[in-house]
Amino acid sequence: MADGMVWRKSSFSSGGDAANCLEIAAHREVLHLRESEEPGRVVRSTPAGLAALIRAIRETRTPRY
Repeated sequence: MADGMVWRKSSFSSGGDAANCLEIAAHREVLHLRESEEPGRVVRSTPAGLAALIRAIRETRTPRY
């Protein structure tokens, strides 16, 4: 993991320094995601890969009648 990355918290996270926050940082065309409870565990993705994951999550959470 690169030193000096700026981590940003999700706007959906609890306020302040709560431990249940999703954080994201960008470094050289790669997105780094982590949960604030386990900052040493980082998932890396491309922007296109993350967009595909978000679309898939939204599709599975959308009720289909």
